[in-house]
Amino acid sequence: MNDPKPVFTAEDVEILERETPFQGFFRVERLTLRHRHYQGGWGAPVKRELFVRPPAAAVLPYDPVRGEILLVEQFRVGALEWRDTPWCLELVAGLADKDGEPVADLVRREALEEAGVEIGELRPVAHYMPSPGGSNERLQVFVGRADLSGAGGIHGVAEEGEDIRVVVQPVSAIEALLQSGRVDNAASLITLQWLLLNREALDREWRS
Repeated sequence: MNDPKPVFTAEDVEILERETPFQGFFRVERLTLRHRHYQGGWGAPVKRELFVRPPAAAVLPYDPVRGEILLVEQFRVGALEWRDTPWCLELVAGLADKDGEPVADLVRREALEEAGVEIGELRPVAHYMPSPGGSNERLQVFVGRADLSGAGGIHGVAEEGEDIRVVVQPVSAIEALLQSGRVDNAASLITLQWLLLNREALDREWRS
C-alpha cells in the first residue's frame, strides 16, 4: 500500500511571477509557477489563476432538548443558472474578515445576525478547502448548541443586502433532506452527515 504522507511541501513550489488582474470584494491572482514532479526534477512553468477569499466558518445550530436543527435559506448568485432555484438551504456562515476575531466569536455573531439565535457550546466538525484547484478558501464547520424554541422568521443585515429565512427542522428530517438534493453545498452536507453519525454521543454530553 502507498504511504499517504505527502511527498512534497511548499518548499517544492517556486513562484516566478504574481499578478493581480482583479481586485474587488474578492481578489483574483495570476501565478506563474513551477513545482517538483514525482519522477524527479522540476516541471515547466505553468500559469494558474487563484480566487483569493478570506477564511470562513459555518455552524449548524442544534437543540438537543427539542431534537431540532436550524438551517437558513438565501439567494446565492452561484446557483443562478443550473438549479431550479438559486435560493439555497445551508448553514449559518460568514467570512473571517474582522482582524483578530476568534472563529467561535465569528459563528456566534453570524448566528445572531442570520438567524436570531444564540449559540452556546461549539463542537468542531471539519476544517477543509472547498475547491483547492482554484481557490485558497478554508472553511471551518461546527455544530453549535442552541435553544430553538422561538427560532424562525426573516433575518440578516440590511446594509449588506441580506434577506435570510430561518428553517427549523426535526433531526429526523436530515436523511430526507440529504436525499432530496435540496441541500447541495459541501459545508451543509458534511455537517448534517456528521450529526447523523454522532448525535447519540453528542446528546449524552449536552443533555447531562
